[in-house]
Amino acid sequence: MDLHTVTGFRRARERADLALAPGERILAGGTWLFSEPQPGVTGLVDLTTMGWEPLSDLPDGGLSVAATCPIADLAAYGERTGTPLFAECAHALLASWKIWHTATVGGNICRAYAAAGMVALAATLDGLAVVWTPDGEEYRAPVASLVTGNGTTALRPGEVLRAVELPGAALRARTAFRRIALAELGRSGAVLTGRVDTAPDGGAATFVITAATEAPTVLRYPAVPDADRLRADVDAVDGWYTDPLGSADWRHGVSAVLLEQIREDLS
Repeated sequence: MDLHTVTGFRRARERADLALAPGERILAGGTWLFSEPQPGVTGLVDLTTMGWEPLSDLPDGGLSVAATCPIADLAAYGERTGTPLFAECAHALLASWKIWHTATVGGNICRAYAAAGMVALAATLDGLAVVWTPDGEEYRAPVASLVTGNGTTALRPGEVLRAVELPGAALRARTAFRRIALAELGRSGAVLTGRVDTAPDGGAATFVITAATEAPTVLRYPAVPDADRLRADVDAVDGWYTDPLGSADWRHGVSAVLLEQIREDLS
């Protein structure tokens, strides 16, 4: 898509360059930005020139994922390290080779569509968003709460997602994944994930619903729950929605079935 209203372009080299003038927008991979008209956008500020290391280790054995990390890099890292959830959530996007190697983890999270695969990944692994504020400070917030709806976030004007931190305990956990769509190559109608922490981190269980609810739904238990408890909690969930890719009732029903499969996998 030609953004015919854009008259300025800047490459960010340092944090001060991320202060946006009226009409400017942050550009990372640009796979959404260039996919449709952006009539209010008059300038672009390239975030990829900040030189952030895509992936770096954390002291607890976790992983820091730069906002500018291409989704393909994260999926490849998961394959190398035996962390299947990385590639599973990346494949849930059903993106082309070109999109996979251009789209960024941070862009997918900040766009915050319900079917955002990187939101599903981060919510399942207790990912923390590292957010830079305009006053030079930063804060951390769970990605699951940063995304507030289908296409909305809690980010305030001038804030920039710097990285997502995935804790070591979550990376050591056992995980399971299910996805369903109305069409074989259609956008995800429901993405269901689960995690059980392993020793020495304990046996706590986490189940996450994305793509079927407007914002991530995270269900937590001290251990894998029984089928009745999980079904009751799924039935109590709010936020199921209807669009051309599925009705709220269908999303609710398939989520309950697929989460039970995940529960059985992790038991």
